[in-house]
Amino acid sequence: MKAMMLTGLRAMEMREVPDPVMTAPNDVFLKLAVVGVCGSDIHYYTTGKIGSQVVQYPFMVGHECAAVVERVGAAVTRVKPGDRVAVEPAMACGQCDQCRSGRPHTCRRLKFLGCPGQAEGCLAEFLVMPQECCFPIEEGMTFEQAALSEPLAIGFYAVRRALPMKGARVAILGAGPIGLSVLVCARTMGAHAIYVSDKIDARLAVAKAAGATWVGNPDQVNIVKAVSAHEPLLLDAVFECCGEQSAVDEGIELVQPGGKLMLVGIPGADRVSFVIDRARRKELDIRNVRRQCECLHPTLALMAPGLLKADFMITHRFRFDQAKEAFDLVAAYRDGVVKAMVTF
Repeated sequence: MKAMMLTGLRAMEMREVPDPVMTAPNDVFLKLAVVGVCGSDIHYYTTGKIGSQVVQYPFMVGHECAAVVERVGAAVTRVKPGDRVAVEPAMACGQCDQCRSGRPHTCRRLKFLGCPGQAEGCLAEFLVMPQECCFPIEEGMTFEQAALSEPLAIGFYAVRRALPMKGARVAILGAGPIGLSVLVCARTMGAHAIYVSDKIDARLAVAKAAGATWVGNPDQVNIVKAVSAHEPLLLDAVFECCGEQSAVDEGIELVQPGGKLMLVGIPGADRVSFVIDRARRKELDIRNVRRQCECLHPTLALMAPGLLKADFMITHRFRFDQAKEAFDLVAAYRDGVVKAMVTF
């Protein structure tokens, strides 16, 4: 099969590699239809690592995808050949203490698509996944929508992990695909006011059109002062979705006493910090969000009838052989890109 492989920093090329092999009775052989370019893919593309996860070249990234079932193993009952599916990229063991306690996303033996040392990605013609990772989609749902369910599920999980949204006042710092996923999920779940910041004005326009109450660029306005003017008692929760130290600092200031600071973004640095005096006196809850935990199915259930809409995030489309162009575009934040899709 043909596969797009990382071959060095900002280097990618099409290669011919062996087709994946079904080895377990619950395996499903998939033909890829679409792959979304994620920010974590870009981390590997531009820096060769995320924290301790370091790329060994050549390596295939990609984990946001939708596909068609071609073949199934003898024990598969969930899907059949011809089914269209959204793919959950995290493959949990189902046996460790984390899995048994309802935390498959922190499985001790987790394998994640496109994660160095765990599993090759899905930026190829074919893919083999366990049936537990294959979610049939409704007839009216497109492949692109199905692929969007993966980042949307992260937004869904972040919002659910924070607090009940009905009537809540929140901020989202960073309006990339994950920040926008948090936005649409918070809005769908009943948030009263949603304040959004980003350094790219085009993304702020997208957030405003998607239902943000207020948007602001931290290079142009003081986010803490501007939001505080609207919310003198401050906010119930802040979702940090850009991985920047400055956003963590703003979050500490914007959250009201007893509120939640949700760390969703992936920092480029090895360490972040916060002013302990402010966080302690407010008795803030600071919570990390690690991907998503069993939220793909409820996300798809909300997407199917149109209760959760995210098509607006797709701004660019590329053919499979143009994947490097897609990665370069997203890495440079060019042309108002939010979500780029690679189609097969």
